[in-house]
Amino acid sequence: MKTDSQIAHEAKLLPIERVAERVDIPVDALDHYGKYVAKVPYTLIDEEKVKRSNLILVTAITPQKAGVGKTTVSIGLGLGLNRIGKKAVIALREPSMGPCFGMKGGAAGGGYAQVVPMEKINLHFTSDFHAVTAANNLIAALLDNYEYQHQKDGFGLKEKTWRRVLDVNDRSLRDVVTGVGGHANGLISETGFDITPASEIMAILCLAKDETDLRERIDNILLGTTLDGKPFRVRDMGVAGAITAILHESINPNLVQTTENTPCFIHGGPFANIAHGCNSIIATKAAMTFGDYAITEAGFGADLGAEKFFDIKCRKAGLQPKLSVLVVTLQALKMHGGVTQDNLVAPNESALIDGLANMDKHIENLRRFGQTVLVCLNRFATDIESELEIVRNHCEKLNVPFAINTAYTDGGVGAENLARLVVKTIDEHPSKQLHYVYEENDTIQDKIEKIAKGIYGAVRVVIKPSAMRKLRTIEGGEFSHYPVCIAKTQYSFSDDAKAYGVPTGFDITIRDFVINAGAQMIVAIAGEIMRMPGLPKSPQAERIDIDDGFIQGLS
Repeated sequence: MKTDSQIAHEAKLLPIERVAERVDIPVDALDHYGKYVAKVPYTLIDEEKVKRSNLILVTAITPQKAGVGKTTVSIGLGLGLNRIGKKAVIALREPSMGPCFGMKGGAAGGGYAQVVPMEKINLHFTSDFHAVTAANNLIAALLDNYEYQHQKDGFGLKEKTWRRVLDVNDRSLRDVVTGVGGHANGLISETGFDITPASEIMAILCLAKDETDLRERIDNILLGTTLDGKPFRVRDMGVAGAITAILHESINPNLVQTTENTPCFIHGGPFANIAHGCNSIIATKAAMTFGDYAITEAGFGADLGAEKFFDIKCRKAGLQPKLSVLVVTLQALKMHGGVTQDNLVAPNESALIDGLANMDKHIENLRRFGQTVLVCLNRFATDIESELEIVRNHCEKLNVPFAINTAYTDGGVGAENLARLVVKTIDEHPSKQLHYVYEENDTIQDKIEKIAKGIYGAVRVVIKPSAMRKLRTIEGGEFSHYPVCIAKTQYSFSDDAKAYGVPTGFDITIRDFVINAGAQMIVAIAGEIMRMPGLPKSPQAERIDIDDGFIQGLS
């Protein structure tokens, strides 16, 4: 089997104009970023076409550290749908360079189910991530300057909540002190860095419906509390126009293609464990405008990405998915059945059967939202038929459609059966009207309780005293109707990253709250999750290099 890099380099790319023509995107509207990448104006979104399109969510069971191939399945499904004569467009998140150089490597699919040009997508792309980073940090600089310049007027902040961001995994920046070295260097302040995907600017970019909405949301960003107890926002500094200007190009989604030239919009990249985990509403609606079938994904397992996709993104955008595809692998199921990471390839029917409980819990959760669920097993070369049949038979007992995907090794041909089953399921048993886990008028605490108990399976939510003080402020103010975005480990239903399978009898501990007044959501920080990841002992950066003019190691 060739490497991802080799396959990407050998792919026969079409000029981006021809990719656009395939789905009736006006060529003269494209803003080119080279031969194979272009931005498409969000003004081309047609809400009537959006209503008629078949939106498909690809989500997953609780993943192993290497993931379960959710992006590969999303891309493969797009390939398969086009091969059987359907007009399909994919919508994905942009990769973050933090994980690319950390543990994960690239995030553009794999094998013969990739989006290309792979290196550009993984590294810099159209600079959307850099624009988000610059916009976020300009706000931080302007805020520090405002406080410095107006201190003689009696202005000050008793609490400053805006942090800087960087698209690098760097634990040393989680907590820092700025302004040291004398008065000319500003006021001394304790602050810190989050990773760019956790920035509220990223969430705003992904939730804004247009540039006017983008600016209004930026204006509303809460930066802290003044000495006399009043909220201080971006609008109070009068700089929302400047911040919007930085994002003027970034608001438009990016058009690329797959290894088989299927159109794909890639736009925005919040993580699902520390943010809301979905690509932009604009990109999804663009895919729905130009595709009869639109395939999108939500990060990590369905307890994180899918819940936020439904309760935050779909609620805000009025989206109604026709189907949810739940991605599983034999290895991940065995992990949830108690097998250690270094023994997941070996046959183990007993552990596999035990691990099916994790899949069942995710199916139950998705059905709670009113979703029709289809299980897609992402097959690896080491998988054996007898174990595949165990999963197939189990799905039949649950009355859940089941398909095997081999797009990684076979491209679109390996996803044709999946594509046919997707079309058949949508035609015969489309999802019901979307049901949310909570209502907007529920209290923030009730929203957290309903997610933690109803989706995760917790018996109790414990809110630490410092977080409870923030919660009282939130509940008593203008933010109480916002949806909740729980930041939690992606490796377990609980907030313990090592509690695999379907843990029971556990508490969810909320240690902090972050008010995203511009994005219009409340981020609840659970357990020990960090919004600035660290690097592993052997980061992927050690394996990334340039060989004969080609970048290697992003796979």
